[in-house]
Amino acid sequence: MVERNIGHLTLTVNQMVDQLSTAYISLVNSKVLLKSFPSVMLWGPPGVGKSQGIRQVAKRIADKTGKRVEITDVRLLLFNPVDLRGIPTANEDKTLAIWLKPQIFQMDDSEDVVNILFLDEISAAPQSVQAAAYQITLDRTVGEHKLPDNCIVIAAGNRVTDRSVAYTMPKALANRLCHIEIVGDNKSWHQWAVGAGINAIVLGFLDYNPSMLMQFDSVTDGLAFPTPRSWEMVSNILNYVSDDIGQVFPLISGCVGEAAAYELRTWSEVYSRIPKVEAIFEGKESGVPSRPEILFAISSYIVNYAYSHNSDSELKNAVSYASRLPVEFRNRIFADLLQIKGIHKSLSRLSVYDDWFLRSGRDWEDYGVL
Repeated sequence: MVERNIGHLTLTVNQMVDQLSTAYISLVNSKVLLKSFPSVMLWGPPGVGKSQGIRQVAKRIADKTGKRVEITDVRLLLFNPVDLRGIPTANEDKTLAIWLKPQIFQMDDSEDVVNILFLDEISAAPQSVQAAAYQITLDRTVGEHKLPDNCIVIAAGNRVTDRSVAYTMPKALANRLCHIEIVGDNKSWHQWAVGAGINAIVLGFLDYNPSMLMQFDSVTDGLAFPTPRSWEMVSNILNYVSDDIGQVFPLISGCVGEAAAYELRTWSEVYSRIPKVEAIFEGKESGVPSRPEILFAISSYIVNYAYSHNSDSELKNAVSYASRLPVEFRNRIFADLLQIKGIHKSLSRLSVYDDWFLRSGRDWEDYGVL
C-alpha cells in the first residue's frame, strides 16, 4: 500500500525501486530521452536505505535493458562549488577564462551505457554547492558543462524535521522535481539483507523484533541509534571482526546505541538452543523447534549457511528440513533462498521446492532457469 503525505508520495525502499525502475526501463527500451523524465528528489531520515535503493534501481535497469549501468555517487556535503563548476583557467591566447571539466562529468556517453548521477546529501550541502547541484538536477548543466543524454539524475537528502543539517528547498525549485519520501520498512530491508549476506544473528533479531530496524528520533540527542545503515555496520563487525557479541559489544553499541546492543546480545543467546545448522545440511537433524524465537533464529541461519553450503545434496537436506517447519517459516526460508545467486537450478530440481515455487506464481525463467 502506498502511503500519502502532504504534497508528495511516501514509499518504502522496495516501492521506490519498483516505481523508478519501471519508469527508467520504459524510457530506455523505448529510446526516449532520459531528460524527458523529471529529476527525482528522495527525502528520508538518515540511514533509511536511499543509497542502497539506488543501487537496486541500477541493477534492475541493467537486467531489463541489457545495458551497463554506471553510478556516479556524489556526497555533496564534502564538495566545494569548484568541484561541480570546475576550476577556471585561461584559454590558449589568454583572452578568456574557461572552466576545466569536473570529474563527475567524465561519463561514458555510448549507447550501451546508462549513467546515474546520484547527488546525495543535497539538503545538507553549503548553499553555494546546492545552487550548482540544483542547476544539474533542473537543466542537466553547470555553466558550460553538460551531462550526456544517457544520464539519469537523482538527488537525495534529509528532511528539515530530521534535525540533521538541512536547508528548506525553495518552492519554485521544488515544483520542478519529482519528490518521493522514503520510510523504513522491515520487509524491504529483509529482502535486500538476505541478498547482501547480512549476518544471521542480525537478520533473525530484526525479523523477530521488526520495530528495532528504525529507531531514529529527531528529538533525542543520542548519536548512535538503529537504522538500516547502522545494522549493516553491525553485520560487518560480526562477519569480519568477530561473531562473539560480548567481545565486540562496545563496537556494536557505538553503531546502534547501548539499548539496541543489549537487546541484540540477549537475543543472541537463543542461538545456543537452536538445532545445529551443519547437521541440517548433512541430513542428520530431525528435531523441529516450536518456540517462535528459535524458529526465527534457525530460519535466518539456514539461509545464511546456504551461501557457502549449496551442493545439491546439502540443499536437498535443507529444503527437506524447512518443509517440516510451520508454514510461515517454511515460506520465509523458501523465498529467501531465491535471493542467493547460483542455486536456482539446484532448487528447481527439488520437487518439494519446485511445487512451492510454482504455487507461489513465480516463473523459473525470471531466475535464469529455462
